Amino acid sequence: MGENIDLQDEGAFVNSIIGEGTKLKGEFELNGLLRIDGNFQGRVKTKGKVLVGKNGTAECEIIAGTIVIGGKVKGDIIATEKVTLLSTGQLEGSIKTPRLVIEEGVIFNGTCEIINDKNKLEKIKEEILNKEKDKKDKIEINSRKHDEYLNNKLYEKVPSNIANKS
Repeated sequence: MGENIDLQDEGAFVNSIIGEGTKLKGEFELNGLLRIDGNFQGRVKTKGKVLVGKNGTAECEIIAGTIVIGGKVKGDIIATEKVTLLSTGQLEGSIKTPRLVIEEGVIFNGTCEIINDKNKLEKIKEEILNKEKDKKDKIEINSRKHDEYLNNKLYEKVPSNIANKS
């Protein structure tokens, strides 16, 4: 019924697995393959493959060479080679890729842009990565300001006779 996905093609091997029943939040940056059979929230970046298994759920941004979705994904995906949506797959988000394969039965709510220009695809990828870096910097700055604010407020509430005791 569709394309047979061979995990061993092109010498690929599974570097990381988020197993069924596992919940994980964070960022993955790897060179090989990531298989998601559990629940993942965050971001994935690899030159290799990302496979979201039939029972896997991912609320994340994925940037990879090849992306195969058999489970549920909510987030934007960019593949430099190909995106495959298997019949059991559900995707809510945007797709940017030079090649797209969609099996019958897929649930897809979003936009798709087929980009054959590798330079344009790389530029989009870099813009997303830079936007995320800027966002992290702002969060860190705001976090420091918040900590300073809390420290000042806590000190203000301490009665002067207690604060000045040594």
